[in-house]
Amino acid sequence: MSTEIEQELSTGRTVALRDSVSLRRAVLGSLGVVSFVSIWWVASLTQPDFVLPSPFAVVETFYNEAASGEMTEALTDSMKHWIPGAVVGTTLGIMTGIALGWSRLLDDIWSPVVRLLRPVPPLAMIGFAIAWFGINHTGAAFIIAIGAFWINFYAAYGGVEGVSDDLLDVARSLGVTSNRGLVQAVVLPAALPEILTGIRTSIGRSWMLVVAAEIFGVSGIGRRIIRASNNLQVDVVIAYILLLSLTFLVIDMLFRIAQRRLLRWT
Repeated sequence: MSTEIEQELSTGRTVALRDSVSLRRAVLGSLGVVSFVSIWWVASLTQPDFVLPSPFAVVETFYNEAASGEMTEALTDSMKHWIPGAVVGTTLGIMTGIALGWSRLLDDIWSPVVRLLRPVPPLAMIGFAIAWFGINHTGAAFIIAIGAFWINFYAAYGGVEGVSDDLLDVARSLGVTSNRGLVQAVVLPAALPEILTGIRTSIGRSWMLVVAAEIFGVSGIGRRIIRASNNLQVDVVIAYILLLSLTFLVIDMLFRIAQRRLLRWT
């Protein structure tokens, strides 16, 4: 009985401590945001609007762009190539990483190709995107897929390589002998934390590539930023940068919730 009471008290103290830490971080984070906005506002008083608009001017511009529907249209256009690009790049990266991480033969065959292509930045492939797909969402999705591919490839590859031999030996002793069975029963669950970390990282990387992928004329948030920059509309530029940040924060938050649920067993 006393043991149960002690466990309940210990759990209560842990929850209270966690809540206290969360509250402290929220307060300090709020202070950081307020300080940043205050410094921005003071600095804007010394500069013309086309150099550094005030936070209030940016908020007004953000509202006007959202109310006019242009912001929604730009976000929708960016999603048309970000989603397929991120999904295709992530899927291919994970599958290839698992295959090469598990098979020594495949690793030996394709390792030189990986070393050759890995240093090539996604933006260097813009010429291929235009030649193969044209100036459209498919071409932009191709650029984004390349960025997502490599992050997920190395995350999956490292996760599979890091699976303990002891786990594999235990599975074999229990009758799991086929490569497919070992991958499904042992390798994938053991490598899942690294794979999910790679997916989360690639989400941010591919979202940053949205702006770069729209350099050659594809409509979206990046194109709107470039057009506003050419017209010295810095308030519009900052408003769409905020849209990029807020959208990513929402996506990242949703993924973190899903990640915690998937890793409950760890």
